[in-house]
Amino acid sequence: MDHQNILATVDNGVGLITLNRPKALNALNSALLGELCAQLKVWDIDPAVRAIVITGSEKAFAAGADIKEMADKSYMEMFSANFFAEANDTIAAIRKPIIAAVAGYALGGGCELAMLCDFIIAADNAKFGLPEITLAVMPGIGGTQRLIRLVGKSKAMDMCLTARQMGAEEAERSGLVSRVVPAAELLPTALEAAAKIAAQSLPIAAMLKETVNRAYETTLSEGIRFERRVFHAMFATEDQKEGMAAFGEKRKPAFKDR
Repeated sequence: MDHQNILATVDNGVGLITLNRPKALNALNSALLGELCAQLKVWDIDPAVRAIVITGSEKAFAAGADIKEMADKSYMEMFSANFFAEANDTIAAIRKPIIAAVAGYALGGGCELAMLCDFIIAADNAKFGLPEITLAVMPGIGGTQRLIRLVGKSKAMDMCLTARQMGAEEAERSGLVSRVVPAAELLPTALEAAAKIAAQSLPIAAMLKETVNRAYETTLSEGIRFERRVFHAMFATEDQKEGMAAFGEKRKPAFKDR
């Protein structure tokens, strides 16, 4: 696919998307989000891609949404276009695991894009924030809903109402990111994590992702019931038989994604 705002490569089962609007600190405009969503949809059905990493530059994962694109729009223009809905819905619906590798600024829409991924690995220079209130708006790609589920009400309110930025160490301590690494090790670490996922059974990974995400959508009892049903269903796969046989035989499993 031809892209103007992202770079996309595949290596050893891992798809890597690099946001590529350096002059705008990777600000998310409609063109970039359109290319990102299109690439993710292609990779979601491509058997050659088994896990995905999204990253930006050393200075900025994405410094926010493109304000120039939105500044003069009316309510009816935003409502009629259902602005940001496609990006949110498309990324959230991707079945393959997605890792956000975040260095530098992840602000506004950039923070929301990172939270749309399945987990975040942060460089030690990462800064997270939702400063939309300073523009007399609020987060519009799920930020108010996802942040509170990750860090709790108090920190979410603090970040949204005061526009305070959260550094990498606090982000890890608060549950926003899974781990923090030196900036120079960010991409290798994220790619290594993605390679470990890519080595597993693809349908099992997709079912596991769906089950973990179900915890945000339902009660504990319903979530456990869903988990149990999916767990039982996994015993209908060839990969389950292979995985357990390989364990017993002390060898590496050869999964066939079926």
